[in-house]
Amino acid sequence: MARLFGTDGVRGVANESLTAELALGLSMAAAHVLGDMGGGGGRRPVAVVGRDPRASGEFLEAAVIAGLAGSGVDVLRVGVLPTPAVAYLTGALGADFGVMLSASHNAMPDNGIKFLARGGHKLDDAIEDAIEADYRHYLSGAEPVRVRPTGAGVGRVHEYTEGFDKYVAHLVAVLPNRLDGVKVVIDGAHGAAAKVAPEAFARAGAEVVFTLGAEPTGLNINDGVGSTHLDGLRRAMREHQADLGIALDGDADRCLAADAQGAEVDGDQIIAILAVAMREAGTLRGNTAVGTVMANLGFKLAMEREGIELVETAVGDRYVLEAMKEHGYALGGEQSGHVILLDHATTGDGTLTGLMLGARLAATKQPLADLAAVMTRLPQVLINVKGVDKSRAAGNPELLAAVAKAEGELGSTGRVLLRPSGTEPLVRVMVEAADQEQAKAVAEQLAGVVREQLAI
Repeated sequence: MARLFGTDGVRGVANESLTAELALGLSMAAAHVLGDMGGGGGRRPVAVVGRDPRASGEFLEAAVIAGLAGSGVDVLRVGVLPTPAVAYLTGALGADFGVMLSASHNAMPDNGIKFLARGGHKLDDAIEDAIEADYRHYLSGAEPVRVRPTGAGVGRVHEYTEGFDKYVAHLVAVLPNRLDGVKVVIDGAHGAAAKVAPEAFARAGAEVVFTLGAEPTGLNINDGVGSTHLDGLRRAMREHQADLGIALDGDADRCLAADAQGAEVDGDQIIAILAVAMREAGTLRGNTAVGTVMANLGFKLAMEREGIELVETAVGDRYVLEAMKEHGYALGGEQSGHVILLDHATTGDGTLTGLMLGARLAATKQPLADLAAVMTRLPQVLINVKGVDKSRAAGNPELLAAVAKAEGELGSTGRVLLRPSGTEPLVRVMVEAADQEQAKAVAEQLAGVVREQLAI
């Protein structure tokens, strides 16, 4: 039976694979596993529950809260807030665990459930497996693992309306300096930070000259806006003569940027900028940044030139975070814009990342394009191959042979990375080369082999 948990919680098409029944059962299981880990002392466990603005989040939130309260967990309902806000509040309020309903950058029909451990940290595989095992036991109709509470033993549900202000105040408080004089354009992806991000930048002293993706309807999240659709932000930067543009995703745990000319500044460049800033400030612990194997070769060369160590992990912000926590590093992230500033957040935080970029602009008085020039991106082509059986990607001999041949052609001037997505039904083909046309040709050739060999 396929594992329910992917690299970022449980995701699926809302009311199709991700049903109210699944949300209810998973929440009951999480209450048992996470509640037992953090509760005790004669009190009921407490959970923080938040969501992004997707319409399906309304009924899924109701199911999650019912499962938690019916299992004897008190719920602090914080409403529509970013994933990093729910993580922060889980820690700041001393809750036993947190739950976020979001499918991040995925299109609106999808939704997801993420569980956060005490302190606002992502779960490790063993805990996810324990939750899934408890859930499957519940599905089997076997004897209940635990007796359900009744009467005064059931959980209570409380509206926690102070979450927005508490989170924004935290973001502004951790900045190294104010953003006075910095003109900003913000694309909120019609998502969870559509209101949070403009408020945080304004309180930090920036002038928010334009916003887009700031009117969530529940149906338009990530629809032509946000970190996966940068054209609107790039146009707005040129039109409004702003200094910094940031684009968030649906749950605001990632951030990409644009400079005054509308050029994209990706996650690798953002990490490079912040790594140099933190090294100068003495806050880059171990003089090390953490990235993934998907990081551009230009990023690696830049870190080497700046004398900053680079630790590489598997793709996925959870693996970056694991390496950071294990070795005590303060900065890490992915090219896609998941940037983790572990001194101030337990997850990637797009709004915080954007604020830190703004603070660097304000402190140096340099344009973002000049700061981003710390690294030169080598041509990199990424093709997402849909409609294939991603589970066969690692063991298909014809595909492995095609990858080996491509690597031989590229030599030391490029590389190939082929991997199944952890959150979507597709295989990612990434090719890096000294020449854009060569990278494109090799990527398209490999994508064709993937379609042929892994066809469903």
